Amino acid sequence: MENNSFTKTILVNQSKAVAFNAIKNFRAWWSEEIEGPTDQLNESFFYHYKDIHLCKLKLIDMIPDKKLVYEVLENEFNFIDDKTEWVGTKLIFDISEKDTKTQITFTHEGLVPTYECFAVCNDAWTGYITNSLYKLITTGKGEPNPKDKDGFNAELAEKWQLN
Repeated sequence: MENNSFTKTILVNQSKAVAFNAIKNFRAWWSEEIEGPTDQLNESFFYHYKDIHLCKLKLIDMIPDKKLVYEVLENEFNFIDDKTEWVGTKLIFDISEKDTKTQITFTHEGLVPTYECFAVCNDAWTGYITNSLYKLITTGKGEPNPKDKDGFNAELAEKWQLN
């Protein structure tokens, strides 16, 4: 069976430990509007952007410097018919060595092209992984959505007319 889940891969010159610790810090690369721990096994956290996207995730698997898996427990989009499309999907971060670099492969398992949100989510994850997370790992500073401001989500909302 073919896996059509969304996947993005980045290569960095930092160690696997640096990448692993950066990924766990969702506030530093996804959004400062997160409540709860993003780095503790079997704990959940809540992400939201205005009333456009609300999401509760739980860290369900953690292998130091190798893998992180988050399960989407609850989700609501205000711009599609099935507002819960992400529920039961998983955010998987695989960390490995490739040549002399660290490779991070992000897979949103279950986020497939037939989902109504796929085009918007494709744009969003591509930006967060290849820009914000990449910068956090390589420079120490990501570009998350700032607390109480618009940030990257505002660009997406405008592009996709989600306001």
